[in-house]
Amino acid sequence: MSKPRLRAAKSADLPFVENCARAAYAPYVPRIGREPAPMVADFAVHLANGELCIVEAGDPVGYSVHRIEGDALFIENIAIMPDLQGSGVGRAIFDLLEAEAREAGASQLRLYTNVMMAEALAFYERLGFFVTDKRIEDGFHRVYLAKNV
Repeated sequence: MSKPRLRAAKSADLPFVENCARAAYAPYVPRIGREPAPMVADFAVHLANGELCIVEAGDPVGYSVHRIEGDALFIENIAIMPDLQGSGVGRAIFDLLEAEAREAGASQLRLYTNVMMAEALAFYERLGFFVTDKRIEDGFHRVYLAKNV
């Protein structure tokens, strides 16, 4: 596998993104009691807004939805194909997003996850993220996190 990189998504990438989201988030459906938000996201809107990127490591292996919001790079969603989770691809994506944030003059990375996604929370904490808020939105129990860059 080659070193992961981000590239802007194209409309031809939408089927891969939707498949990746369904595969990556399917294990959480029983815990949450319904499909997590990324499984029903309108990726065509994210594509049109220039927020959707494909993670490539030779072939597409995941995606990221992110944008600059004020002084932060806000990460709406990141997903990696299940067979590559734990392989270092996720850490590499966050390194790329930190570099993008610095280039844009942003001082933080910000994101949220579901409180039931304990593995994701532990991963983010290992990367240096800290909890900034907890709230219920759209029926989801969300944990908001930030990392200074």
